[in-house]
Amino acid sequence: MRSFLHEKVGGLPRTFWIIWSGTLVNRLGTMVEPFIGLYLTQARGFSLAAAGTVMTLYGAGALLSQVVAGWMADAFGRRVTLSGGMVLTAAAMVALGASTTLPAIATTMFVLGLALDAYRPASQAIIADVVSPKDRLRAYGLLFWAVNLGFAVAMTSAGWLAGAGFSWLFWVDAATCLFFGALVWFGVRETRPAVRERARGGFRDVLRDKIMLFFTACTMLYTLTYFQIYTTLPLTMSGEGLSPADYGTAVALNGIMVVLIQPLISDRLGRFDQSVVLACGIAVVGAGFALTVLASTTVEYALTVAVWTTGEVIMAGSTGAIVATLAPPHLRGRYSGLYGLAWSSGTLLAPAIGMPLLEIGPHVLWPAVGVIALVAAAGQLALAPAVRRRAAASAADAGTRDGGAGDGAGETRAKERERVPDRE
Repeated sequence: MRSFLHEKVGGLPRTFWIIWSGTLVNRLGTMVEPFIGLYLTQARGFSLAAAGTVMTLYGAGALLSQVVAGWMADAFGRRVTLSGGMVLTAAAMVALGASTTLPAIATTMFVLGLALDAYRPASQAIIADVVSPKDRLRAYGLLFWAVNLGFAVAMTSAGWLAGAGFSWLFWVDAATCLFFGALVWFGVRETRPAVRERARGGFRDVLRDKIMLFFTACTMLYTLTYFQIYTTLPLTMSGEGLSPADYGTAVALNGIMVVLIQPLISDRLGRFDQSVVLACGIAVVGAGFALTVLASTTVEYALTVAVWTTGEVIMAGSTGAIVATLAPPHLRGRYSGLYGLAWSSGTLLAPAIGMPLLEIGPHVLWPAVGVIALVAAAGQLALAPAVRRRAAASAADAGTRDGGAGDGAGETRAKERERVPDRE
């Protein structure tokens, strides 16, 4: 048993486990975001149009957050960006719960969108800084598992707390954000490269990286597929006469499968080419969504969920590992921010593409969504040779700087950075 656990979770640095623990607690408290529509319309009595305007401002903030937070993680440090983002999120949560007028709520929602996921580029960069390349897919996979476990528990408890009063959701969410921020501030030392390295580049360097831009474009195509879960899938099931409870039952299988299966296979998938693993996962997700066109009962929809969840489990961790491979150490925050921007854009574009297709009919929507995912998978597969070359070049560069230390060089340098505080 000890060797089994070591194989799954052993060998990762202390800093990773601090980020992992903070992420888990933070996701356990993710209660406001899923219920914000109900809060605006029921607790505050806003019309659907007013609620839609507020949600659009929230989306605009989320779109900006990844780029801004990525820049801050490189310019000011991963630690201050992550902790500051969590503190700002907690403050926005409390302010939103106390706001009553439309202008106040709209402003607070924009700030919340800007702050809520600002931690992501910083946390992704920290993991790339401290985890050796050979362990990154496993590390990002474990982080993905923590996010899903926390969110699954949060959804159960949030429904109960919402019945007791929406204010509880804001306070619990704010408390877990403060916990994550404090945990990182007091438990993690700065991991970004030295000042001399940071001065060498900016976002223009990221935008000149054709491999990263193509990877980001493929990621955005994938998000157009994935976010149909929350937009057109419930409407499709409703069109078959199924209830929201049926939709919740079918989609709940996603969280169950991720929590049970993902930790068992992430280390094994790390032995394969990351781009190939990612392409296979996206293709399976696309197949699962395409099969939705054949479903008409809750059980049949649950079976399609099982298919695309299998793909999601396969690709868990590979995207973060590839971004870490492509990014120079001094630009890891900006690269992670650009990757996060693809996801934020997907949340806005998915309904804009899926809804018109659903109006034509599910027989058009779901095959089209499957094709989009296959295009994304083919793009990632085409990138595989370039990603391998970049990985080889990065390893050679690290070996040169560290006297041939091999794969563990990145981890060694990160540990040295943890012992020596960053100076500017």
